[in-house]
Amino acid sequence: MSETPSRPVRTRVAPSPTGDPHVGTAYMSLFNLGFARQQGGQFVLRIEDTDRARFREDSEQQVFDTLHWLGLTWDEGPDVGGPFAPYRQSERLETYQPYVDRLLAEGKAYFCWCSQERLAEMREAQQKAKQPTGYDRLCYGRTREERSALPGFTETPVVRMLIPDDVELTFTDLIRGQVSAPRPDDQVILKADGFPTYHLAVVVDDHEMGITHVVRGEEWISSTPKHVLLYQWLGLEAPAFAHMPLLRNTDKSKISKRKNPAARLTWFQEQGYLPEALVNFLALLAYPPAHDAEGNEVEVFDFADFSARFDWSKVNPVGPIFDLKKLEWLNGVYIRELALDDLAGRLRPYLERDGVLPAEPTAEQLERLRAVTELIQTRMALLSEATALVAPFYAADDALEIADDARAQLKDDAGDVLDAGTKALEAVGEWKAADLEAALRASLVDGLGLKPKFAFGPLRTAVSGQRISPPLFESMEILGRESTLARLRRLRASL
Repeated sequence: MSETPSRPVRTRVAPSPTGDPHVGTAYMSLFNLGFARQQGGQFVLRIEDTDRARFREDSEQQVFDTLHWLGLTWDEGPDVGGPFAPYRQSERLETYQPYVDRLLAEGKAYFCWCSQERLAEMREAQQKAKQPTGYDRLCYGRTREERSALPGFTETPVVRMLIPDDVELTFTDLIRGQVSAPRPDDQVILKADGFPTYHLAVVVDDHEMGITHVVRGEEWISSTPKHVLLYQWLGLEAPAFAHMPLLRNTDKSKISKRKNPAARLTWFQEQGYLPEALVNFLALLAYPPAHDAEGNEVEVFDFADFSARFDWSKVNPVGPIFDLKKLEWLNGVYIRELALDDLAGRLRPYLERDGVLPAEPTAEQLERLRAVTELIQTRMALLSEATALVAPFYAADDALEIADDARAQLKDDAGDVLDAGTKALEAVGEWKAADLEAALRASLVDGLGLKPKFAFGPLRTAVSGQRISPPLFESMEILGRESTLARLRRLRASL
């Protein structure tokens, strides 16, 4: 089997539409796409929807939407077409049957009429006897009539591979070098419903679509010998294989949608992660950062940088820990680097979702958002965190909620501070942050002899309703004279 096929590079990702797309789909897409782009090749999206029991109608569109959101776009696929269409396995059923017929005719596969109940009992007996689990070949060499006379018969057969005793169990992996896999049992390749299993469909589709490099998770290492065997039996050129390390939780268990919300790709959008930060993070999970001229690691890089310096030998085969703190840090870095209008635009969907802004904001509301965004850009790690920071700027003065922790920190002199602050602000001429700060410092710090923390705390609570808020004087400037004074007086009246 050639380690580096001589054909033009073609990679693919092949998710199953069985629920919210898994973050692993993006992870695999990134490495497939990065290599394909570096080599001037093609990247294919194929939908593997032969598992009809777990199929979900809306899941395919979610795959398209989330990968587009991340900028991991494909050259061929169900939505864009291509020379090897169709790209859904359920629409390719006629493709697989000739391959099954050939394997049956050549004695490399056989019909199996065993019922699910019989197979379950067989597995249970094998486990009790501490034997390897696998099909016991009760149906092999028997006709339908002969098999029907035995227990555990079902009318509609499946088709199984006949794994030879001398099956090759080692193969070359682009990431791991020589890899040994366990001996497979007689794998089902065609199910009773007429749908192929993954093992047949993946070999046939990868061949028919000209895939040169199969990049997938390490959980498929154990299946590779039977895939290589199918390529050999069918006289097809095998692709190169690269088995990526599995993403792991902090306890080193495999990351799953049932146990970890961060396994769902849609979760990252909901939480307010930037797609470019997530792509950067996914690359870092299994690939080393570049180094600058001084030898320092450069952990912040874009897809083009990643693709340009990609090398299979540098992929770390050890399962990486999915560290959300690292992702949050990266996200904050990217947020701080965004142009102001870009960031304000990205905040809008979250503010609209949370009821801070209407679906169609006015020009005045958008202008205020731009001003507020400038204040909070350095104070967020997630876009969704903007809601609490921005909401006070759109609340009615008489409806602003004062958070319990903000009210609890007010000292006994809060009323005096608010009175003096209000008086000082009433006398300010031009309503600019610098002038507001000067007037309040003169009145509260110099006049009342208070430390800035205690001087400005009650004002912050009055203006934002929060214990921690965007910069106070700039917030007052954005709110304007009327709103600022109304809020100071309202808090004062409640004490």
